[in-house]
Amino acid sequence: METARVLDPTTLEPVTGLKSWQTIDQTHGDVISRYKYLEGHPRNYRFDAKEGVFSINGEKKLGRSLTFQPIAWRIFIDSILGQPAKQWAELFFIDDQRCVSSILFHGYSVDNIFRQIEPLYYDDRTLADVVLTATAERKENTKIQPKGVYYIAQFRYELADADLTKQRQEFAADNRIFRQETLTDTARFKTSHRYGFAASEPQPMSQLH
Repeated sequence: METARVLDPTTLEPVTGLKSWQTIDQTHGDVISRYKYLEGHPRNYRFDAKEGVFSINGEKKLGRSLTFQPIAWRIFIDSILGQPAKQWAELFFIDDQRCVSSILFHGYSVDNIFRQIEPLYYDDRTLADVVLTATAERKENTKIQPKGVYYIAQFRYELADADLTKQRQEFAADNRIFRQETLTDTARFKTSHRYGFAASEPQPMSQLH
């Protein structure tokens, strides 16, 4: 677990008053974030539903699964990125290089995210409390000829480290987490958590479907 206790590089005395997600630059002595985030421009991860592959920016392919701990998210209906209005799940997380990142899912993959949200809700937890693993699952559309092949994301989770979760939730609370490219004034929110431009409060579980 990363600790918020750091030493002043000049005096070597413990520095007080830092937030859990802050540390001291050992070269210049400045207070800096433990995480890299250019506001509104998170690192862009993608799920290609045609190939069933995860990637960074559609260029660096990562394989058929991706593991991450959400720090913020929204589930909403909107027309974004040149596509017609549909249901989306936009999840934000911190990757292995400590970069704030985002990934979008739509269609049946969003339904599968809800299948994780529901049991967590009844255990008084949220997606922020777990590490998700998204895996591409092959599907076939036999209603057309030749048959079509596509992929949806299936999800499983395990509980995350409680101290790290607390630190990352404090970071998400203190910083506006959003992606400029997907920001519109027409989105209809179904639920959100720590999203920087939430249009409404999260709705009760009974209203999410």
